[in-house]
Amino acid sequence: MEKTDILAKLPGAFTESALRQEMITHGKFITVNKDDTIVREGQFLDFLPIVITGEIRVFQQKEDREILLYYVREGQTCMMSLSAAYFSQTSTSYGVATKPSEIFVFPTRLVNEWQLKYSSWNAFLIQTFRSRYDELLGSFESVAFDPIDKRLLTYLKNWAQKENSPKIVISHQNLAYELGTTRVVVSRILKGFEQQGKVKLFRGYIQLK
Repeated sequence: MEKTDILAKLPGAFTESALRQEMITHGKFITVNKDDTIVREGQFLDFLPIVITGEIRVFQQKEDREILLYYVREGQTCMMSLSAAYFSQTSTSYGVATKPSEIFVFPTRLVNEWQLKYSSWNAFLIQTFRSRYDELLGSFESVAFDPIDKRLLTYLKNWAQKENSPKIVISHQNLAYELGTTRVVVSRILKGFEQQGKVKLFRGYIQLK
């Protein structure tokens, strides 16, 4: 890939030309498919990912349940990976692509060095921690104070709004993973929603009314 092509793909937040040149020198682009695992729990991270296109789902897994932490979208990086890089620790979460994605990766040894040298990189890291903190706090409040049926209905409505379609293509098991509960609980609540006329259940998808 030509240098000009690489520069065009990097997030515009990185304003210093010297930083962008260092990113070209030390980094590389990788492409992953949907459901590819990019980071595993317990993995020692020697790279930091920045999503160029696509999306990464970051979560923790406990027995048969998953706890969704957040999504890493275009122009963003992973706070959990940053934390592991800062303290030379292994990852405490998984990162899995939700769709075909292009990711820029570079050595974690440069994270601290760039923070001291480049103000735009420092601002990027601070914004990453702040936005993830807000997301995690919102998730905690929802789990702590909202009943599971309300959280499920809100999730379905947000999906429909995002995709501009009432057809929600997701399995009951994956819904359970998103909400940190079990498939049995999700199926029971959805059946109740159907009886109340809020949704229509089909094999492989849910129709929001």
